[in-house]
Amino acid sequence: MRVLPFVGPNPRQYPTVALKQFNLGSICTISNLQIIVILSAAVLMLILNFIVNYTKTGKAMQAVSFDMQASALMGINVNKTIAITFVIGSILAGAGGVLYATAYPQIEPTMGYIPGLKAFVAAVFGGIGSIPGAVIGAFIIGICETLIKGTSFTVFSDAFTFALLIIILVVKPTGIFGEKATDKV
Repeated sequence: MRVLPFVGPNPRQYPTVALKQFNLGSICTISNLQIIVILSAAVLMLILNFIVNYTKTGKAMQAVSFDMQASALMGINVNKTIAITFVIGSILAGAGGVLYATAYPQIEPTMGYIPGLKAFVAAVFGGIGSIPGAVIGAFIIGICETLIKGTSFTVFSDAFTFALLIIILVVKPTGIFGEKATDKV
């Protein structure tokens, strides 16, 4: 926010790839940029799921998130694992920013605030720690918001997202795919 006094709060447009529309019958119309964003996000999600569930680093990440001290006793370099987790998270955040900027070609000071909150809501909705759950939570939120924006209640689409978060936290605090944590004594 330190740059804001110099550049101002107004959104600025930037050039993007020319849009080509593909008509899917009477169902919908999709552009080439939307296809690129959807496919890129799916590939990134599959890569993340592979890393977390099928690699040595992913197993170390799971162990450290479960019990840091026991992981260290088992020979896992906890600091290295945490650093790798932050590197992976930063790469995915950067990729998400590029995909968002591809879909909405303008820049403004607070452009990532609402998408970041909605990503958190999707993760809670699907279940913290469940990658497929976060994806399904994001799809449910996206479909519900799109349906709401098709009515006269467009201004309430963001409010619906956060109301959905409250309902999920009250009804099922672990999310759709979250597992109930049990402490063994």
